[in-house]
Amino acid sequence: MTPVEIHQGDSPVVLGLPHTGTYVPDDIKAKLNARGRGLDDTDWHIHTLYDGVLHGATTVRATFHRYVVDANRDPSGESLYPGQNTTGLVPLTDFDGNEIWDTAPDAAEIEARRRTYHAAYHAALKEELQRVKALHGVAILYDCHSIRSRIPFLFDGTLPDFNIGTNLGTTCAPVIEMAAYGLCRAEDGYSTVLNGRFKGGWTTRHYGRPDTGVHAIQMELAQSTYLSAENAPWTYDTLKAARLRRPLSRLLGKLAHIALNGDLT
Repeated sequence: MTPVEIHQGDSPVVLGLPHTGTYVPDDIKAKLNARGRGLDDTDWHIHTLYDGVLHGATTVRATFHRYVVDANRDPSGESLYPGQNTTGLVPLTDFDGNEIWDTAPDAAEIEARRRTYHAAYHAALKEELQRVKALHGVAILYDCHSIRSRIPFLFDGTLPDFNIGTNLGTTCAPVIEMAAYGLCRAEDGYSTVLNGRFKGGWTTRHYGRPDTGVHAIQMELAQSTYLSAENAPWTYDTLKAARLRRPLSRLLGKLAHIALNGDLT
C-alpha cells in the first residue's frame, strides 16, 4: 500500500490527514500486543467527515497507522509537550498509558520507519503546499485531527469539542486564528478552546511560517461530536457528522476566502 493518498485541488487550503490511516504491515503487526492491534488511537473516520466539506481543497492523507510511525511528531523524537504525558515518534504506549508492543522497535527500526513512512508523507505535504502557494501566493494548511473527549492520562476533565491550535499564534496570521476561533465559538451546542491542551503538533509548527506565505492551523475535534460512542467499533454517526460538517464547511470556506481576498500581513 502506498503510504500517502493525495487529492489535488485548486483551493488555497490544504487538508493534512496524518492519523486516519489504519494500515500496519504484517511484520509490524506481529510485534504489537492485543491492545496495540486494536488501533484505538486512530483519528477514526476523519477523512470521511471532511470529504467534500470544502470544494477544491487538496488533501494529503497518511494511510499508515500512527503506531507504525506518527506522522505528526518531530522526526528527531523531541517531545512536543515537555513535562506532559504524550506519545512519541513511534508510540510505546496508547493514550491511556498502556503498553502496545510485545516486541518494541529499537532505534534502527524506528529510523527505518521514519524514512519509509514519515518522510514520504511530509515530502508529499510539502510539495502540495508549494504547489498551492504557487497558484495563489499563499497556502493554508489545516491539519485535521480527532481524539476521545476523556483521556485522564493525557488531560484532565472533558475536552472541548473544537480545539484550535496555532502554537500560541505563531503558525498563522492573526486574522486566520481569530476567524477560526470566532466562528467556532459562535456555534450553538459546541464548546471551543484556542491553544488549550493541543496547541498544534509538529506538522502545524513545522509548516506554519506566516512570513513565507504558508499558514498552518490544527483542529482537534472531540470524537463525541461525530461518533456514536468513543469506543470500539468506533461507529460513524451520520446525523452527528452531518451537523458537524456545517460549521466545518463555514470555517474552511472562511479560511479560503481570507487567503484569496484578505490581508494576511
